[in-house]
Amino acid sequence: MITTRDQLIDALGNNSSSLVIDKASLANAAAGQFFSLWTATGVPGAGAAPGAAAVPTNATVGAFGFANQTAPATSYLAWLAVQFGNSASNLEIHDRLAAMSGLSGTVTTAQGALSLVTTNPGVDRIGDANYSDVQWWLEVYTALGATGVNATVAVTYNDDTTGNLAAIALGATPRQGRLYPLVSAVAGIFIKAVNSVTLSATTGTAGNFGITATRPRTSVSAPLLNKTEMFDWALLGLPEVPNNSCLQMIMRCGTTTTGTVRGQGKIAHG
Repeated sequence: MITTRDQLIDALGNNSSSLVIDKASLANAAAGQFFSLWTATGVPGAGAAPGAAAVPTNATVGAFGFANQTAPATSYLAWLAVQFGNSASNLEIHDRLAAMSGLSGTVTTAQGALSLVTTNPGVDRIGDANYSDVQWWLEVYTALGATGVNATVAVTYNDDTTGNLAAIALGATPRQGRLYPLVSAVAGIFIKAVNSVTLSATTGTAGNFGITATRPRTSVSAPLLNKTEMFDWALLGLPEVPNNSCLQMIMRCGTTTTGTVRGQGKIAHG
């Protein structure tokens, strides 16, 4: 475990995993929307729609690769330099805890489920035992139809109560990469499982979407396009990166595309 500045400096110079970023832009976005770069081509490679519920790791295509450590050594996201193809770009790095896909835009009965109890990436990756560190999403892999519909999402909370979230409006033709945040409908309790998703009507095209659980690790932003911005450990917050973490990128769009993302980084070990 790194506990001093000297240990951190030594790890950055002598015991780190290098990250390379070169992601293509995803189209058909809008300002203020969240888009996952999981399926975008480039480096890391394009991740696949997971199909059945699964726990991805640092060895999964789409994730940043890094060297797992032997306890008590651990890993930290400690340096990042990025440039964006759009101005006013906002990039978040999340640990992709668990995901499933195969949900259809033409099915109007309850479908899909993902539980961090049964599809469990481990307590070190989940964070707080009450699941307050986890962000849930509906993630689009293949565009749905042009008819806007509402999605009713049934969940189980950390206190084992169940309920429905506020209806989520899926606008016309949700595109590849689109993320819809799933937020607890009850203050002070947190989602540990999504039990089903029910659409109010058919979107007109099946497409492919699913449920994803992530843990936010850090976020950065840049005001100007094609200008490299550098973020040291203090600006990143020095988040711990447990073994097998599936680090992926999420954009909060400032315009109609995600824009390209290029850069490099280091995960320090010690």
